[in-house]
Amino acid sequence: MDTVTEGRLAIALAQEGGIGIIHKNLTPAQQAAEVAKVKRYESGVLKDPITINPNMTVRDVLALTRQHRISGLPVLDKSGKVVGIVTNRDLRFEDNLDQAVRQIMTPKKKLVTVREGGSIEEAKALMHQHRIERVLVVDDEFQLHGLITVKDILKATEHPNASKDAAGRLRAGAAVGVGAGTEERVELLAEAGVDVIVVDTAHGHSQGVLDRVQWVKKNYPQVQVIGGNIATADAARALADHGADGVKVGIGPGSICTTRIVAGVGVPQITAIANVAQALEGTGVPLVADGGIRFSGDIAKAIAAGANCVML
Repeated sequence: MDTVTEGRLAIALAQEGGIGIIHKNLTPAQQAAEVAKVKRYESGVLKDPITINPNMTVRDVLALTRQHRISGLPVLDKSGKVVGIVTNRDLRFEDNLDQAVRQIMTPKKKLVTVREGGSIEEAKALMHQHRIERVLVVDDEFQLHGLITVKDILKATEHPNASKDAAGRLRAGAAVGVGAGTEERVELLAEAGVDVIVVDTAHGHSQGVLDRVQWVKKNYPQVQVIGGNIATADAARALADHGADGVKVGIGPGSICTTRIVAGVGVPQITAIANVAQALEGTGVPLVADGGIRFSGDIAKAIAAGANCVML
């Protein structure tokens, strides 16, 4: 349960209207990279596309396209202004790999662009008119503000119920603990655009979890924070008082969880959900039912008991 979700699964879940929580058994940089994969996958307007400078060699550009699995790279000068674009059509049959990319790029005067603030419909019309697969978003000074691709437009059409943020990017979450190195991990995750941080422990009603929830919310107020796992009303109120945007309920109901067996004590999941839901009534803090979902009917039971959503 602690190594299930990485970028590919998180993308698939978000496309269907859910959200994947990237596990924490990765280095901070690796976990942030998995979040970035999700945020870049289907974005409407990609706000921070990978760019190159005109002096890079064709060889280096090819390596970059393979590394990131992309087919178009805006070319910027030292001031950040667009001077061209390189696509697969420019690279496909090029055999002089040591020449500068400025020799083969589509130059500025031939670029098709859309002004910042333009709509996706305008971009679609330009793509159709010029038979191209991407347009750059620029301002009046020709500073780059984004990239729109036909693939992203098609993905949005194919997945109308996708869970997206305000910028049109798929949503992604990430789990963190309370130990050493968590500050660095959260910082990298926030930079990658993570939507929610889950402070994820076997016993969420502890001072370490409460302090960590409070710290994340104070330092990264733009990021939603879920605390857990818990099984009592007191724990729910404590997390809410420390700034949690949501709580995760479930200690022991999972198929491989041994917490109740080892401790010899616990709260049945339906009881825990009902107690927490009652404690949080009127606070606006939702609860996630985590664990014990084996059949579709278990989801209905969790929702009926007071859960806002379930974790599978």
